Amino acid sequence: MTAAAAAALLLLLAAAVLPPTPTSAAPIPGLDAFLAQQARLDPQATNDSFLSLSSSLKKSLSLSSAAAAPSSLLSLRLSVPLTVKLVGPSFSSSSSTAASLLHSYLSAAVSSDHFHVITPFSPHHGNHRLALSHSLHLDVSLSSPSLFSILSEALRSELSKTTSTLRSPLLSVLHSPIDQIIKQDFEKQKPIEGIYLYLLDLGPQSKPYAYNYGSGESSPAFTKCTGTIWTGKDRYMWIDLSAGPVDYGPALSGDGVLPRGESHPLTALHGRPKSQKALFSDLASLVWSAYQVLLVPSLRIPVPFENSLIVQLIHVYGSATKDTDGLDLKSIERTFMDEVNDGGLLLGDQSLSFKNYEIKYSECSICSFAISRASTSYTARYLFDNYTLIVSEYLDSKRLHQILSESADEFRKVAGVPEEDFGRVLPVYVFDLDYSSILLLDRYHQSVAFKDMVVAVRTKSTQTVSDYSCNGRHVFTQTRELERPLVGSILQSMWGVSPTHLSWSPRHNNTLVDYTWSVGQTPFGPFSEISSLSFVQKDAARRNVLVTSLNYSITSAIELLESIAAHGGDIKLLRQARHTEFIQRWNLFKYKLDKAVSALSHMDFEMALYFLRSSDSDLYAIHTLVYHASQELEASLVCFKDPPFPWASVSMSAVVFFAVIYAYVKREKFFRNKRKQF
Repeated sequence: MTAAAAAALLLLLAAAVLPPTPTSAAPIPGLDAFLAQQARLDPQATNDSFLSLSSSLKKSLSLSSAAAAPSSLLSLRLSVPLTVKLVGPSFSSSSSTAASLLHSYLSAAVSSDHFHVITPFSPHHGNHRLALSHSLHLDVSLSSPSLFSILSEALRSELSKTTSTLRSPLLSVLHSPIDQIIKQDFEKQKPIEGIYLYLLDLGPQSKPYAYNYGSGESSPAFTKCTGTIWTGKDRYMWIDLSAGPVDYGPALSGDGVLPRGESHPLTALHGRPKSQKALFSDLASLVWSAYQVLLVPSLRIPVPFENSLIVQLIHVYGSATKDTDGLDLKSIERTFMDEVNDGGLLLGDQSLSFKNYEIKYSECSICSFAISRASTSYTARYLFDNYTLIVSEYLDSKRLHQILSESADEFRKVAGVPEEDFGRVLPVYVFDLDYSSILLLDRYHQSVAFKDMVVAVRTKSTQTVSDYSCNGRHVFTQTRELERPLVGSILQSMWGVSPTHLSWSPRHNNTLVDYTWSVGQTPFGPFSEISSLSFVQKDAARRNVLVTSLNYSITSAIELLESIAAHGGDIKLLRQARHTEFIQRWNLFKYKLDKAVSALSHMDFEMALYFLRSSDSDLYAIHTLVYHASQELEASLVCFKDPPFPWASVSMSAVVFFAVIYAYVKREKFFRNKRKQF
């Protein structure tokens, strides 16, 4: 089968297998052009677009068939386009069935699901599900044979230049030559719509290998974790199924480990030969996991839109001289500002600023109080010549967070932090202590993110052995290096970006841990050393703000509809003039929500923000209409006529009462004859 015929067959299969996505409301002639013009004239949606509508458009909105019902809002669904590119001989030899198998497995496994939030703003309600749902729009295609040839040649060249070590059976090759070739192929895909996932089968090589994501080699004191995946800054990612097998995760026990052997989908091409169905079922599982964790990740926290974002880096240092090695606050700022300058992270007219403050630990009584109150200890048993109990200290992050929250005013006074009148302010407390022993947060963490702050700590101790391992060796935590943990924590607290190993599962009603995607370009987890952001974090940062705003609009509108239903419905509640405006406003509101979801599906975050902001004016106007109508309705209920006196029921009750009294008085006469018989 030729490549063109195979591509045509894949398109037909995609149309036949994929379930249709819900269609938006019927288009109203002229409304799209009107809204596009308004977006050019008023990109921040500060004015109410309804007031500029022509009479013909208002008439069309009045005649629209869209019903004001909660179901019309709950049916909104975000479509996520994903193109899977199959590279290698394992796929081209079975081109006629490869796509259909992958489609069938994924269509059976992936269904529409809702966005979820790991930590809701209202923990008492515990509602982790958001109103907006999402679905996968999948396209599978075979890459050109030339791409496979170029990748194979580049890989052989890297393997020939790499020397083997005794520490690992896998050769550690740089990921950058392979990534550069795939990036060039990705840029040729015009127009680029959605995310591209490259599944690579580069065939058997002279030696087993895995990819190194940083500079230098692993040593007894420094662990370099290798992997088989990479997520780019642009919207592409690749997985080399021929590399490895690798294993990483908790060293002894715990969730999220990648098991050794053939049981993980990343090792689909390793071990015993598999049937075609078994191979593509593993690949479908891998694609599904990438979709859940990377493309539609859970929100760490809900993130409302704010125009001004301010990060206050408060450095509490204990030594006489400040040591910036491993804690370069300017480097942390550059990590974010470089993304902002490239058009990432922020929406609309948002601004991001970093402000640095310093506090000397010896001159800050509240600082020493907070550390002493949060300090606690644990005992662990170690086997040396015999079993020995060792007591170690750590900081309780929740207790430290409570003290910092209660003493926020005093901290601002000591550090000279001014009161910010507007915007979202995130204080980042970095305790750089002059202690010789190891002191971590909750025993394991260098930095912990909360909804309203970030807390980090380091001491003079340079490293410790963590409870994680990769490729059979323990991972060493460089406890003086705080830049990468702080980048990850700021992403969580400011933009609600979840770590790549955490996701909320409604089936388990709990947070699941999976470290599959925690290598490569990610600021999260113990297995990566890279602080830069991939498209996963950049898209999630902007999408989280929009999904939070969309969820608020939907839930607020549903509550409004329930209030209208409690008053007898919109026809009874609203008079003719108000009812006409209500129908027009509602249809325009729903139309804008449809457009916002459509823009999100096309990853046009700026246009989605405009439609959401513009819809807020309509939602506010609908609330005002219903409020005034309900006030008038309650006032009209004061005037009513007294009901007629119930003479019939009272008369009947009186007759029965007197009959009972008469029978009681004459009981001797009634029962006299009965007594004579005995």
